[in-house]
Amino acid sequence: MADANAISSPPKELLGFASYLQSPSKSGLRAREGVLNGRRVQYFKGKSALNALTKEEGGKKPRCASREEATEWLQELLDFQLIVRCDRDAQAASMLRINPMQNVDEDTYYAWLYEGSQIMVILGGIGVVAVVLAGVMFPLWPSVLRNGTWYLSMVALGLLGLLFAIAIVRLIVYIITVVACPQGLWIFPNLFEDVGFFESFVPLHAWEAPKNANKPAVQSSAAGSAGAETEASTDVGTEQKKDE
Repeated sequence: MADANAISSPPKELLGFASYLQSPSKSGLRAREGVLNGRRVQYFKGKSALNALTKEEGGKKPRCASREEATEWLQELLDFQLIVRCDRDAQAASMLRINPMQNVDEDTYYAWLYEGSQIMVILGGIGVVAVVLAGVMFPLWPSVLRNGTWYLSMVALGLLGLLFAIAIVRLIVYIITVVACPQGLWIFPNLFEDVGFFESFVPLHAWEAPKNANKPAVQSSAAGSAGAETEASTDVGTEQKKDE
């Protein structure tokens, strides 16, 4: 067990090991989200962590040579309070509570107390402050920057207005075609689909597929199957009569 001074300052090697486990792209360890003492945390199963530390991937050597070595690393994370052993609630799996036995077991769960490097958080905070100050000091900007910002905002508003206009027009066209024809016509059918920017405007238009398009085929196939069964039963009866 680590002493109190060591707990307050884990070695860099151990922090690098923790960062490796926290990165799914590197370790392959997928953490789940839970609630521990009213705080949202990421937690994982001991067996999954041991597998992630001892598996070979892409011809690279595993992080640990054996499960015993991986267990020792996990125990170090526990000793330095980078992770904590916890149990899941029987009724709500996402609710966690700390287990008094802080040791490594494959069948138990562990929640992350280590939040990783805070550099990105600090940089994000500085960026937010910089943006707010820039907005407050907008009257002091040079006239060139203010004019450029105004033109860019007008372009952005124009594109947003064009998007709303296209959405309204395509809805009107669809309603008219649904009333006039059995099928509705969509302009830019992929406009709100999960595709790329240019793919959103391809094709230019498309007719809506009928909802019951596959039912006749299913019915016909079912009728064909029933007919085949009837013919088969008839042939069997005929053969039985011949045998008699």
